[in-house]
Amino acid sequence: MQQQTPLEAGLRCPVCRLPLLLELTPGSAPRLGCTSGHGFDAAKQGYFNLLTGKGTNFTEDGAAMVAARASFLDAGHYESLAEALGHLARNALHGNEHPRVLDAGAGTGYYLRQVLEALPGTTEPGAVALDISRYAMRRAAKVPNTVALVWDLWRELPVDDESIDLLLNIFSPHNGSEFARVLRPGGTALVVTPLPEHLSEAAGLLGLLGIGADKAAGVVASMGDRFVLKSTEEVRVPLVLDAQAAFELAMMGPAGHHLDPEVLRAKLAEAGSATLVTAAFRIQEFRRND
Repeated sequence: MQQQTPLEAGLRCPVCRLPLLLELTPGSAPRLGCTSGHGFDAAKQGYFNLLTGKGTNFTEDGAAMVAARASFLDAGHYESLAEALGHLARNALHGNEHPRVLDAGAGTGYYLRQVLEALPGTTEPGAVALDISRYAMRRAAKVPNTVALVWDLWRELPVDDESIDLLLNIFSPHNGSEFARVLRPGGTALVVTPLPEHLSEAAGLLGLLGIGADKAAGVVASMGDRFVLKSTEEVRVPLVLDAQAAFELAMMGPAGHHLDPEVLRAKLAEAGSATLVTAAFRIQEFRRND
């Protein structure tokens, strides 16, 4: 009988909910399959697309948006946020030698990688990265000890009940009922949202979307009564961006679906000087009720 590895343990078929096992056949792509015969072949970039059937009604982040995000994050502009997440994760998983981490809305996997690297003493951490974008999952699949799955967070997650120790939800939809289902009792969810003043100095220049003032309360409500808010931390990072970094910042987020790249480059060239902004984030740490 085929045994599950720590990397795949806890995955379940999105069609019938039976366990998904990794099937390795010489000469063929890796495959996730269940005993009912449902199977999902790995793309050549290493991720698995589980969105079969009706798929999703939402629009994925495209290749250009994901490339801009990868370049901007890899330059270290949001490193302070990643470090704060790593510290909180390390404290939450203290003494857990085999943690299971779920990044719900993982994007390129930048924050997931930083969190996993911040967990000293863990022997075989296993992570699942979920995102609707195929282009993002191509990059997240390169994070060590991670299974990258294309999936819609508003659907039932392809993860077993109470199989996750730490859940990351960074600038992504908050499906509180599903988060509570997959997180073990006492497990931790780290939810990151922008503060109202996030990048406000250049919102007009960069064509950024507005941020609601009541976002913190909205997150608490969306997480539901199976979670208790344990702590809140704010991270503010002053940034001095050249034209290329400012362009990437604008294109990598939700506004990237609507911006005209050439118009944006022309606006930045006309502005001339460096763009000065303050990135402002809120990290809410939730504990799942027993």
